[in-house]
Amino acid sequence: MTVTAAPAAALLPGFRDPVHDSQRCFRALLDAMARPGTLVSLPAPQALPDGWTPALTALALTLFDQETTVWLDSAAASAAAHLRFHCGCPLAERPERATFAVIAAPASMPPLHAFPIGDPQYPDRSATLILALPSLADGPALRLTGPGIKGEAMAAPQGLPPKFVHQWADNHALYPSGIDVILTAGDRAMGLPRGVAIEEA
Repeated sequence: MTVTAAPAAALLPGFRDPVHDSQRCFRALLDAMARPGTLVSLPAPQALPDGWTPALTALALTLFDQETTVWLDSAAASAAAHLRFHCGCPLAERPERATFAVIAAPASMPPLHAFPIGDPQYPDRSATLILALPSLADGPALRLTGPGIKGEAMAAPQGLPPKFVHQWADNHALYPSGIDVILTAGDRAMGLPRGVAIEEA
């Protein structure tokens, strides 16, 4: 996908307090990834690119930099200039080149295996996908088990891509390789690290 940058006049402000807000966001994300299925609230940026939610924008401002290559689906591409200005991140034309991917339209996203999965020697060379969903609490029930979960945890994200649970089983089987996923809705996020197993409840 070729991303066309917006004109400079369209650039929007980022966090009101870039240092402290990004630190707060990063700590919240660490909590979400350490306790899969837990919902965390993220600090709100001052403005949002067209089609972006507060959580998507906050995570981008926190995680992306000059050394992270970012792939945007077509629904998220309006933020290309915003990301270049605030984060300095290069944009990937293909999913397989991404360090991070922003998925604003999960129903039509590429399959999980289209993104880098790393390898046993270098599992950190995998991608992290950030999905925007309508809700993190009103969808079909899912059972989560694995590291960071005592027994099991229940989650009910709404709007996951078709066959996500089956794709996730294949991804989980690749551990320690595989991708990580961050689900978002509004200003909240939920972490799905690759080591977590997901079943339909």
